[in-house]
Amino acid sequence: MDAPTTTSADNGISGEDGGWFTPHKPVSPSNPEPETAEPRAPRPAPSPDAQLIQRTMAEIGPVADKVTSYFYALLFVRHPHLRSMFPASMDTQRDRLLKALLTAAEHIDNKQVLVTYLQHLGRGHRKYGTHAEHYPAVGEALLGALSHYATDSWNAETEAAWVRAYTTISQVMIDAAAEDERKSPPWWYAEVVSHDQRTPDIAVVTVRPDQPYPFLAGQYTSLETPWWPRIWRHYSFASAPRTDGLLSFHVKAVPAGWVSNALVHRARPGDTLRLGPPAGTMTVDHTTENGMLCLGGGTGIAPIKALIEDVAEHGERRPVEVFYGARSDHDLYDIDTMLRLQQSHPWLAVRPVVDRLDRHHVQLPDAVRDYGPWNEYDAYLSGPPGMIRNGIDALLGAGIPSERIRHDEFEELVAAAH
Repeated sequence: MDAPTTTSADNGISGEDGGWFTPHKPVSPSNPEPETAEPRAPRPAPSPDAQLIQRTMAEIGPVADKVTSYFYALLFVRHPHLRSMFPASMDTQRDRLLKALLTAAEHIDNKQVLVTYLQHLGRGHRKYGTHAEHYPAVGEALLGALSHYATDSWNAETEAAWVRAYTTISQVMIDAAAEDERKSPPWWYAEVVSHDQRTPDIAVVTVRPDQPYPFLAGQYTSLETPWWPRIWRHYSFASAPRTDGLLSFHVKAVPAGWVSNALVHRARPGDTLRLGPPAGTMTVDHTTENGMLCLGGGTGIAPIKALIEDVAEHGERRPVEVFYGARSDHDLYDIDTMLRLQQSHPWLAVRPVVDRLDRHHVQLPDAVRDYGPWNEYDAYLSGPPGMIRNGIDALLGAGIPSERIRHDEFEELVAAAH
């Protein structure tokens, strides 16, 4: 089962992705609680089940590697037929189990966040060949691993809390998958039709799905290459839906990124990829006339470009301000495209911000503070985790309430929820 994570890639949606309990980007409102000038009401005390689950998590934290290894050993020994659903190399897979457990534990009392997150995971797991009958096996291995290592906190009461939590988790995922099965395939095949090498480590890859692929500008999907079966990576769509049905992605090769390196350095026209379902909530709200403040860092500019196209196609003339951040002029690989869009649309302003390491050091959030005011704008952020964290702080400081700040980065969702 999937759970959130990020990598060092600077795409808005990042993360090499495997199968059961592996990190994933959730679909969720960017921040469930609005920031206001008034003091926040005290958060309710955790439920008894949440307290027990969090106590378990605290105990197994120092031995996370052993817990995850033991979990997979139990799962594959007791249910060897499930091994083929996982990548051949489990090194990265083992690093992700604890993050998924922490996600469920931290949000066990936050139904709004947890349910939306789990529904996305349930739909996404269809591409792994996951069926309802697989969930009991995973739950059995999970409880076995926890009870083996959480010896101080584990008792009948704790086990019952984990059983209740896992029952809820699995049922939400199963129901979401069943509903999705009635309207969508588990995956799409897509042929690479063009491969544009923009820099030594960035390529724009365009594919043609084998059947209609509905999505919204600002969303993302997961890609699997033929060179690394059962390993998926998330990428934002780099355009609004096109009449020719083609999909484009901006891909940056990152160290140890199997999928990203394959897409940048090996993929060529004629190759066939697999696509997972679309996901994400960083989409344009066409019911409002608020301006749009867009922060895109590195390849995170891809979904920002899609949002601009979406506004243009709807015939809207709301002001759209784009801050395009990069570490060097070389990293502004798509600046020509953005400037052409600016020339075509008088309501669009594009401001490149290069984070040079010298005495004129200016970061993207600093540049945003120099403009404004932004009180009548909705904000959209896409890029590396650090940029998103700093960007949210800058936007809140500039007076944009958190419910009008959109992004699909789980760590920021957790921060906002707490």
